[in-house]
Amino acid sequence: MGAVFKADRQRKCEVAAGPGVLLVKPSTFMNESGLCVGPMMRFFKLDPRSVFVIHDEVDFPLGVIKLREKGSAGGHNGIKSLIAHMGTQEFPRLRFGIGQPRGKGEMIGHVLGKFRPEERELLDVTLGKAEDAVLYTMEHGITRAGNIFNAVPG
Repeated sequence: MGAVFKADRQRKCEVAAGPGVLLVKPSTFMNESGLCVGPMMRFFKLDPRSVFVIHDEVDFPLGVIKLREKGSAGGHNGIKSLIAHMGTQEFPRLRFGIGQPRGKGEMIGHVLGKFRPEERELLDVTLGKAEDAVLYTMEHGITRAGNIFNAVPG
């Protein structure tokens, strides 16, 4: 979209404006994403249903994306923080599969680490699919987008 991100230290994030959209990247730890999103939502008087969240999903293998209109945190600490600070779990999201860690007790390293070289091609394809899903959602809504992109095999 050609948007340039600028730091908003007060709200603990980076913000960029694009055509018809405000892009926000929390600068907090992922588990504290709500510390940014809640205040941004209130400052701009946004309905939670207009806040579109994109997050990693270890329960899906790399290559799988899923759109959801609303739902629980499902064990995802960043989503727990968003729900707590937004006061609702009714916000749309795109879940981006990153798969399970290979060994026990390696979750932090897996989630925060880099993708392996052999995953790069699939990662690039999946990022393109996720971008298409987000843009389609912006134009047609989450329900229609989900009907199309959730049906695409990984």
